[in-house]
Amino acid sequence: MNNENEFYKQYTSEQVVAGYWRDARGTLVPESMIRGIDREREQVVAEIIEHAKMLNRELSLFKGKILGDIEAFVELSAEQYNVHVGGARGNVTLFSFDGRYKVQRAVYDCVAPDERVLAAKQLIIDCVNSWAENARPELKTVVSRAFATDKNGSLRLGRLLELRRLDIQDERWCRAMVALDVSLQVVGNRTYIRIYERVGDSDEYRPLSLGVSGV
Repeated sequence: MNNENEFYKQYTSEQVVAGYWRDARGTLVPESMIRGIDREREQVVAEIIEHAKMLNRELSLFKGKILGDIEAFVELSAEQYNVHVGGARGNVTLFSFDGRYKVQRAVYDCVAPDERVLAAKQLIIDCVNSWAENARPELKTVVSRAFATDKNGSLRLGRLLELRRLDIQDERWCRAMVALDVSLQVVGNRTYIRIYERVGDSDEYRPLSLGVSGV
């Protein structure tokens, strides 16, 4: 019992009073009331979480090493031409000598709308309202979806961009698209590492999935 209790204490992020387990509602439950199957389940979950956290730390260190190695190599390669390429990090693909493997560093901008999106929204609503019965039902649906927020109250970028693909020549709509364009601001970037292996002698590469994008 003592070993199990110590194992549980290491697994939980909160201090538990000796002789008790804390349940999902924060209630302290005496160990004597914990059923055997619940103890077994707790140990299985705790072991999985412990291993997962260890792998997460290793993947995070691995990703950092990959990014550092790529950056160092890019600098080394540029030095052959007396060029310094420090600063913004762009997309890079490195191939092994035999072409069997390739490693990619891909950098994507994170874009989000600022307050000017409200002006775009109002212009678009005015357009649709003025068209009234002549407005296609699917257009009304696209507009409604574009400005619907997620559970965090944020607009979905992909749905906003759907509006820019609509071929509408109305002058007010065009002004709305300009307002939408200028509202989209780069607020950061995400860097992804992708590693591929060639499939046989073909030109196709299959990814080696490591799941390092989220660490």
